[in-house]
Amino acid sequence: MAKILIVDDVKMMRHTIKSYATKLGFKEVFDAENGWEGVNKYNLLRPDVVTMDITMPERNGIENGIDALVAIRKDFPEASIIMLTSHGEQKQVIDAISKGAKGYILKPITLEKLRDALSKLELDMS
Repeated sequence: MAKILIVDDVKMMRHTIKSYATKLGFKEVFDAENGWEGVNKYNLLRPDVVTMDITMPERNGIENGIDALVAIRKDFPEASIIMLTSHGEQKQVIDAISKGAKGYILKPITLEKLRDALSKLELDMS
């Protein structure tokens, strides 16, 4: 059963991605409102894929999505994490990819952009 974890500090963004993920066939959809919560939920839930906003407020030493990416991949190097980014964050995207992100989606996110990013991963949606 495919699981996705959506990590974003904007509630409306989490809601939108949840809706798209359900339409794309994810059976279990979870969310977190900051990187620290995302790391903890990843450890607990072990989702098949994570969407992670690059820019989020600091909490408990996790300053942004890249810190959360690094923290997750330290214990789970196989983690499939797709970064969400806005225009003007190219440097952070390159940094995230170099630290193990499997891809990125440029905001505003659409169903098609999410589908395209996920299609590059080998997910078992059954």
